[in-house]
Amino acid sequence: MSFVTPLWPPQASAYAEQVDRLFLGFSALTVLLVLPVFILIGIFALKYRRGRDVDRTHRTRGSVWLETSWAAGPFLLVLGFFAWGVALYVDAQTEPVGALEISGTAKQWMWKFSHHPGGQREINELHVPAGEPVKITLTSQDVIHSLYLPALRLKQDVLPGRYTTLSFTADRPGTYALRCAEFCGANHAVMGGRIVVQTPRDYAQWLSRSGADKSLAERGKLLFRQYGCSGCHGPASSVKAPDLAGLYGRPVSLESGETIIADDQYIRDSILFPHRAIAAGYPPIMPTFRNVIEEEDLIALTAFIRNTRAEDWREEE
Repeated sequence: MSFVTPLWPPQASAYAEQVDRLFLGFSALTVLLVLPVFILIGIFALKYRRGRDVDRTHRTRGSVWLETSWAAGPFLLVLGFFAWGVALYVDAQTEPVGALEISGTAKQWMWKFSHHPGGQREINELHVPAGEPVKITLTSQDVIHSLYLPALRLKQDVLPGRYTTLSFTADRPGTYALRCAEFCGANHAVMGGRIVVQTPRDYAQWLSRSGADKSLAERGKLLFRQYGCSGCHGPASSVKAPDLAGLYGRPVSLESGETIIADDQYIRDSILFPHRAIAAGYPPIMPTFRNVIEEEDLIALTAFIRNTRAEDWREEE
């Protein structure tokens, strides 16, 4: 049994390696810039201390070249590291095409994940395939949390009433820590779990073993009827309400004159705060489902609206 704490957390992705290189490089730059200054201060303090018989008559009063170089050199070096950091940040924030989509919900004091499209659900554990891009859409049921994956060198705040996303590609199979990095209450310290990176074959086997009765979109289809949504938004409805067939990803004109894209956040707000962004040409008659619909049901409804085609809506009637 080793009693030595590793200097670095394990690296589960190429991105983690790049972050560590940036950190090491910037640390080396700091030493390179600071150490000579302290060495010279020590030398001069000893050489010219009071009581020593040292010639002090030929002191340099100033050097434009030295002062300019000492200001410009470190500035350019730090600017280079800044550009390096920006490139890594942009890489982490860019959502990959064709990523495996997973919904994550934070709640005092646990993490809940739902897999698309199979609907598999996990608590405090997240299974992902190695070498494949993953996108997690996150929200909170209560307070602000923060999903922290040390082995991936990634952290994303999780906010109540909003969606945030975290994208990554884990390359190395293994089991790694999953933490909450935002103080969220008395049991914040125990709000953790693990992320299990598996080979594609093992991940497929895990999916088959953990198969849900219905996919997330199929659950959403049932909830669409149970909550009475089809009564107003179905194709045969006599109520003047927006047609949701093929809505996701399209621009929506609002009564205010603005145009927004129908994404996850828009669908969520339309269900919980229907009068916040009223579609142009429609009366504001939809009731709010705030404090009525559970967060997991909201995620399932969003998945149904996101993945359903116009012909699927006609099947509802």
